[in-house]
Amino acid sequence: MQFSRIPRVTISHNPTPVESMPRLSQALGCDIWIKRDDCTGLAGGGNKTRKLEYLIADAQKQGADILLTVGGIQSNHARQTAAAAAKFGFECELILEQVSGTPTENYHDNGNLLLNQLCGAQIIELAEGQSCDDAINKRADELKAQGRRPYIIPMGGSNVIGSLGYVQCALELSEQLKDNPVDQIVLASGSAGTQAGLIAGLILANNHTPVLGINVSRSSSEQNTKVTALLVEILDFLGLDSSHASDYVHTNGDYFGPGYGIVTEQANDAVKRCASLEGILLDPVYTGKAMAGLIDLVTTNQIDKSSRQLFLHTGGSPALFAYRSTF
Repeated sequence: MQFSRIPRVTISHNPTPVESMPRLSQALGCDIWIKRDDCTGLAGGGNKTRKLEYLIADAQKQGADILLTVGGIQSNHARQTAAAAAKFGFECELILEQVSGTPTENYHDNGNLLLNQLCGAQIIELAEGQSCDDAINKRADELKAQGRRPYIIPMGGSNVIGSLGYVQCALELSEQLKDNPVDQIVLASGSAGTQAGLIAGLILANNHTPVLGINVSRSSSEQNTKVTALLVEILDFLGLDSSHASDYVHTNGDYFGPGYGIVTEQANDAVKRCASLEGILLDPVYTGKAMAGLIDLVTTNQIDKSSRQLFLHTGGSPALFAYRSTF
């Protein structure tokens, strides 16, 4: 499969910048850089915009007229899907599940949920414990019975097609770093598509920079299995050797706290620190926890302070307004 020939629409502002973080670097005693995928555009930006470039092209190819996807109430993916649907003339339904342990104030009427509504998406809220998969498949069947042509996007846009957005990002990043390489790339790892796609793209680019995922909802053993399974699918799709896929997958499950979407003191401190030192906004669900992990690993000398680390900022700042009470 020749990667450049895979159908893709243009949505994101790219290449996104790679910037130094001098004040954070000085505070930690380690050279920290950042890839600004919070600046991809599309209703506040974020990593899902890159995935949607391939998913929207596939939906168009299949003749779809309505996009369906799932996520938590404050899903960044749902917000970007709603915006992409508006941009390309699709109707959009978001099936959103409750997340236990999240704030009560602002959570259901601000942040990403407000932006979903502004983009014109229809929102279906599930009760806690209801299955997203069952709900989206049932809704797709209902729409088909009405003569509609639904296109299902999985949680986080993290299937092979969506993950191609981060294959493309890895090629972009390899070009940006060719004269100034880093020792490691650190990112938030959740639905697995960003990490798996990035690794596949680095393999395609013959770039051997290791990638560390800081998990936002699972143990390392669970997340490694999830990322590896998707990485194998992507490599097979691209016609690359997948026999050693697990060798490239590294995650850390020490920083997600009580669970997905539930704030931790370390993550909130990381959000405040990056805002006050660099003017960069993280979020408490994904990037805040990933940065908390990076800061702690450097502080405890598990990451060599003489190294050069690149943090992949996957966005999420609109969710800050839903978590106002926790700050």
